[in-house]
Amino acid sequence: MSESVLPELVLPLEDRDHHIGPITARYRLVGYLDFECPHCAHVHPIVKELVRELGDDLCYVFRHFPQAREHPHARSASLAAEAADMQGKFWLMHDRLFENQSDLSETVLHRLARELPLEMERFEMDRASETAARRVDEDYADGQENGVEETPTFFVNGQLHVGSYEFLPLLEALRAPRE
Repeated sequence: MSESVLPELVLPLEDRDHHIGPITARYRLVGYLDFECPHCAHVHPIVKELVRELGDDLCYVFRHFPQAREHPHARSASLAAEAADMQGKFWLMHDRLFENQSDLSETVLHRLARELPLEMERFEMDRASETAARRVDEDYADGQENGVEETPTFFVNGQLHVGSYEFLPLLEALRAPRE
């Protein structure tokens, strides 16, 4: 597949997105990810390395794409991340979820929330809220509209990335001139 025929990202970056780096950054990496997916956990430290390497030249966007059929705790983990976001701690919870990816049971989600620390009564209310569910559902629907079928799926500078998810290939894809 040549780059010119790769699918384009349908939903542009927005302030509502969970992002690191300015929306207007030179390079953009949008990931549709599942907290319980082992491949997503593998790519997590690679993305962190890209963020360190490119600094403010990169806008990294995380969008929820829980694969509930394959990963029974993925949606619950996404809701926990959204509840943490409501207390200003999305990225802290995001990192903890990937670091504890092999066990995202209710017990672990509660432990992670206490360790952040989050106000637990509010965390539980927010996690069960329509606001959290709507956010996860909107990201998932946006992913489907973008042709996402599995995780991880990345869009590099607005185009579907079909190469390796290792550090150097992603870095080269981000820095490659666009036709």
